Amino acid sequence: MRKSLGWVFLLMLLIVTACSVDQMANKASAEKPAEGDVEEHSTKQVEQTEKETPVKEQEPEFDNMYPLTGEKTNDDVSHRIMAVMVNNHSYARPQTGLNDADLVYEVLAEGSITRFVAFYHSKQPEVVGPVRSAREYYFNIAKGYNAIYLYHGAAEYIENKLRAGAIDHLNGMYYDNDRNLFKRENFRKAPHNSYILLDAVYDVAKQKGYSVTMNHEPLPFLTEEEIQSLDGQRASNVKITYSNTPQETVTFKYNPEEETYARFNDGEATVDYQTKEATTVDNIFIVETGHRVIDSKLRRAIDLQSGGNGYLIQKGQVQQVTWKNENGRLYPFKDGKKLGFVPGKTWVNIVPEQPGLSQSVSITSQ
Repeated sequence: MRKSLGWVFLLMLLIVTACSVDQMANKASAEKPAEGDVEEHSTKQVEQTEKETPVKEQEPEFDNMYPLTGEKTNDDVSHRIMAVMVNNHSYARPQTGLNDADLVYEVLAEGSITRFVAFYHSKQPEVVGPVRSAREYYFNIAKGYNAIYLYHGAAEYIENKLRAGAIDHLNGMYYDNDRNLFKRENFRKAPHNSYILLDAVYDVAKQKGYSVTMNHEPLPFLTEEEIQSLDGQRASNVKITYSNTPQETVTFKYNPEEETYARFNDGEATVDYQTKEATTVDNIFIVETGHRVIDSKLRRAIDLQSGGNGYLIQKGQVQQVTWKNENGRLYPFKDGKKLGFVPGKTWVNIVPEQPGLSQSVSITSQ
């Protein structure tokens, strides 16, 4: 009897143990994910990690920088700057090739009419013009950039200074309509129809013994961090009045989406004659200085040395500045520190100190 009970007890113990093992196995099987689940879980973890730690894109590296725009490039930048006298008479508008200029100085020529010194380096259009005559203050501006000075005609005393070596230059009067360096267009009348062909400039310059390469001193440019921290008054519209009789005005209107200023002359948009594209700039630098009429044709002598007051307008903001001439170039200063330009195109407007900035320039936030 006792022996039978022992076997019964042993049998029950084996059954209980087997059930416990099955339960543990089932539990482990329930807790262990299937093979597909493991792969999906791992993929989700990797995706989550990638989202949490974004890969920083490596900024492209460039070997060079264009000296007048501050834009980076891997192209050679040692070619010489060209400075072209561009006509701004109403009969000469719209101009050709002006949009490709890196830098433009706008200064009164005679009477109330301004004229441009347009500097070409990062881009060189095939044709620029109409081209007009030289003035001493214009070629002095060009000299500050070691440019080849390109113009068509000059008063005798100006031409004598140029031929005496004031600056490397090419005068369209000696190449008039040669169809290589200069050409006359029939859709305008002289003297508003002379155009320069920039592709020929270096070859003709070398024939005259001029260097066509140069180590350039770049303009000062702002870093991205400095641009973000610009602090000034809002400047959405800038109006410069050169004369009230007749009305001669220049207006720049800010486009916040493009972060550039579009130029207007006497209420009409400045556009390229061929492409019809609008003229836009990144920096507007306005300076006031002494102007003096020197002859019956209302030609002027202009003081580019003494310094004075000005405005620097960038990214929809304006700062009151002073200007100084350093080695032939005009620079903006504030609190004794030289300021930088936003990389891109710059337009310099020089206005007479009489009536001065307060009367000649209007800047509004709307």
